[in-house]
Amino acid sequence: MTEPPDLPVGADPAPDSPGTARPRAVRGMRMSRADRRGQLLEVARDLFASEGFHHVSMDDIADRAEVSKPVLYRHFPSKLDLYLAVVDAQGADLLAAVERAVAPLEAGPVERGAGRAVVAAIVQAYLAFVQLAGESSTLLFESDVTHDAQVRGRVQHATAETTRRIAEVLVDVTGRERADADVLAAALVATAQGAATYWLRHRPEDGTERVVDLVSDLAWRGVAGLVRPDFVYEDA
Repeated sequence: MTEPPDLPVGADPAPDSPGTARPRAVRGMRMSRADRRGQLLEVARDLFASEGFHHVSMDDIADRAEVSKPVLYRHFPSKLDLYLAVVDAQGADLLAAVERAVAPLEAGPVERGAGRAVVAAIVQAYLAFVQLAGESSTLLFESDVTHDAQVRGRVQHATAETTRRIAEVLVDVTGRERADADVLAAALVATAQGAATYWLRHRPEDGTERVVDLVSDLAWRGVAGLVRPDFVYEDA
C-alpha cells in the first residue's frame, strides 16, 4: 500500500487546462506505509539527537521529511508518540547487539577464554551501537525528556532489558544468586555504556579495538574472581 501523494497547500488537484499555471510538484515521493514510517523515524531520530526534543517541532520534522503535516500525523498522532517510537527503535537495536554478544556463551560449550570474550563482546556491542547510531544514541543514554515518566520508562526499558539478558548469563557463569547477578550486570552495562559514550565524544585515534581491550581487561579481571570452579576459563 502506498501513501497518497501530498498536495501542496493551495494547489489545484485538477488536471492542467490551457492558460492555467501548473501546480507545484508534490513535496514527497510516494512510499509504502512501512517505508514512510521508517523514513519519518529516521528524520525524527536525527533531529531529536541534534536539537533536543523541546527544540524540534512537528513542522520541522515534516519539512525535513518533505511530507505534509497530515501525512506525518497519520503515522504519529503527536510529537511525544514519535519520540517514544524513536526511543523504542533505538532500544531494540541495542538489545539486538547485546543478544548477539551473549548468544555464543549460551549456546556452549564453555571453553577457555570464553568468559573474557563475552565481556569483550558486550563492550563491543555498545561501541557498535554508538558507531551506528551516532548522536542519536544519546536518546537512550542522555535523553533530555526523562523528567516525563512515560519517556523515562521507555528509556530505562532498553537498559533494563540488556541488563536482564546479561544477568541471565552471569547466573550460569558465576553460580551466584540472581540478585547478585543483577548487580553485576548493571555494573557491566554501566561500564560498557560509559566507554561507548566516551568513545563517541572523543573518538580516540586507536579506534574501538583499544577501548574494547582496556575495558574488557578491567571488567574481566573482576568477573573472573566470581566464576564457578567447574567452569574452565582463562586465567585472570
